[in-house]
Amino acid sequence: MSSSCATVPHRVGTEWSTANKLSPAVKVHPYRNKCGMSRRDLATKGIVAAGASMLPSTLLSQSAQGLERLPFKNDGYNFWTWRGHKIHYVEEGEGFPIVLIHGFGASAFHWRYNIPELAKKYKVYAVDLLGFGWSEKALVDYDALVWRDQVADFIKEIVKEPTILVGNSLGGFTALVAAEAMKEQVVGIALLNSAGQFGSPNDATIEPEESSFQKFIIKPLKEVFQRVVLGFLFWQAKQPARVESVLKSVYKNTTNVDDYLIQSITRPADDPNAGEVYYRLMTRFMSNQRKYTLDSVLSKLSCPLLLVWGDLDPWVGPAKANSIKEFYPNTSVVNLQAGHCPHDEVPELVNKALIDWLSTLPSTSTSTSKSATQTV
Repeated sequence: MSSSCATVPHRVGTEWSTANKLSPAVKVHPYRNKCGMSRRDLATKGIVAAGASMLPSTLLSQSAQGLERLPFKNDGYNFWTWRGHKIHYVEEGEGFPIVLIHGFGASAFHWRYNIPELAKKYKVYAVDLLGFGWSEKALVDYDALVWRDQVADFIKEIVKEPTILVGNSLGGFTALVAAEAMKEQVVGIALLNSAGQFGSPNDATIEPEESSFQKFIIKPLKEVFQRVVLGFLFWQAKQPARVESVLKSVYKNTTNVDDYLIQSITRPADDPNAGEVYYRLMTRFMSNQRKYTLDSVLSKLSCPLLLVWGDLDPWVGPAKANSIKEFYPNTSVVNLQAGHCPHDEVPELVNKALIDWLSTLPSTSTSTSKSATQTV
C-alpha cells in the first residue's frame, strides 16, 4: 500500500457565512438530519483499537499535502492518571488551548495532520478516551458520562484554563457533554461529523419489570449469545485487512488510508482487556445512548459552535448539521467533499476552517496576540 498522502482536488464552493469569516476554499451552508451512527454500523464496521505491530521508521517523517505529520511513537507521548487509570495524550505548541477528541476506536494519532498545523498558533492537546488508543482498557461501565468526566477533569488538571473542544464522531458528542459540564471553561466547540441523536417522544417509554423467567433464564442466555457473537466481531474488526476495508468505506478519497493510519488503529488491541471493553461498549454504552440526546445537551449550552461536515459520510448524513443549526442558532457550518473523518481525509481544509473560525472568537484572538507578543 502506498504511504503517500497526497489528496486529489476536491470540489469546493465559494459561499460565505455571515457568522464566520471562512475562506472561499470551503463552502458554508446548512444541512438536515437527526440520525446518528447505528449500533449495527459500530458493531460490524466500527474501527476497534487492536493489534500490536511496530511501525516502520519510514512512516515517521512522511507528510500529506505538504503538511507536517505527528511522528508515531509506539510507546505514546504523555500519560496522566485519572481515577487510577492511565490516560494517554499529546501536547504540542503554545497559545490558546485546544483539546482534540477522537472517534470510536481511534486515538490521538488520528489527528496526525492537524496537531502540527494547529500547534503553530495554539496549544494543542489530543487525548485518548478511556478504553481506546493508548489509554487504559479499564473494566468500567462505559457511557457518555464516563468520557464527559474524563474530559472535564483533563481540562481542570492538565489544561487548567479556558479552552476549545474539537471532536470527531463519538468525540464530538463527548465534547458536547463535557462542555455542558464545564460551561465556564469551554468557550467554543467544533464538531466533525458528530455522533449523537435528537430525542423522540417515543424514547420516554417506561420499560416493563422483568419476570423471574426473563431475569434468570432469558437474560443469561442472551448474554452468552452476545459474548459469542461480539467476540467474533471483535476478532474480525481488529484484523488489518478489515480495518483497511472499513476505512476505505468512510474515506471517499482513500489516499490517506495508509500504513500509519491502519497501524495506529490496530496497535492497542492486544491490551489484555480490549475484547471485554468492546463487549461492554456494544452491549451497555450503545444500548444506553438514547438517554443522552443532542437536544438535551445543546439546550444547556451558549458558546459558539462550528460544524465541519464531510458531505459524503455514509454513516452520519450531512443533513444532521442543519438539524443542529436549526436547534442551536449560534452555529457556523462548513461542508466539505469528504467522508466520516474529514480531519484526516482533507486535513488542509479542516485546519483552515478551524483556524479561520478560531480567529473570530475574541478569547482565542486575545490569547494568540499575547502569545505572539511574548515570543517577540
